[in-house]
Amino acid sequence: MSLEDALKEAEDQDLDLVEVAPEADPVVAKILDYGKYKYKQKKKKQKQQKKKKLKTIKFSIKIEEHDFNTKVGHIKKFLKDGHKVRATVFFRGREKAHKDKGYDLLDDIKEKVKEVGDVDQEPTQKGQVVQMLLKPGGD
Repeated sequence: MSLEDALKEAEDQDLDLVEVAPEADPVVAKILDYGKYKYKQKKKKQKQQKKKKLKTIKFSIKIEEHDFNTKVGHIKKFLKDGHKVRATVFFRGREKAHKDKGYDLLDDIKEKVKEVGDVDQEPTQKGQVVQMLLKPGGD
């Protein structure tokens, strides 16, 4: 269809003629409501940005120093990417008598990640689990 015919058709429908593929040999254009198109593009972009997830990292009170540092590194990476992180300490068997060690472990995590994240929810106990929620931010 010629340019004049396409413009007339778009005007008849009270829509806009938008060039879709300018590099194509016959230039490709589309008749659409440009305002509505821009609005949908903006909403799509916002939806993609909101795809932040809640990540969970599990700890035990018997964790070794290297494993602890590795998991804290993962938490820092997740926080830098904009995700929230739930740090969870599990207790098994006789470990349940030492809940204070779980709280100490979560305090250590809080100290290590304070430059990239803040505490969103203070450590709480739920059954045989003590957990804390961290959010992106920091000093």
